Amino acid sequence: MSPATFGRGAVVFVVLLGALGMVTWRQSRALESLARLDEAHRQMSIAEAELVQLEREILKLESRAHVVPAARERLGMHIPEGVELVTLRGDSRS
Repeated sequence: MSPATFGRGAVVFVVLLGALGMVTWRQSRALESLARLDEAHRQMSIAEAELVQLEREILKLESRAHVVPAARERLGMHIPEGVELVTLRGDSRS
């Protein structure tokens, strides 16, 4: 084997190793990017679930079934009876 052939073989071997190294590097970068993307999707799913839960809680707290007992307990409010109702008459000019 001549030195020129050996030199070309060595260059080809080094180029091949470099190409394999580049492929490995690119694949590892792609896997890291996919891992970050999966984490972002997971966090987004968690945030959406929390949003749905908070919306349900808001609807529950705004419901009449929750507001009326809370008003009775905290403010002493009650539904007026017939004798407690007062009818206000509007302006007769309108």
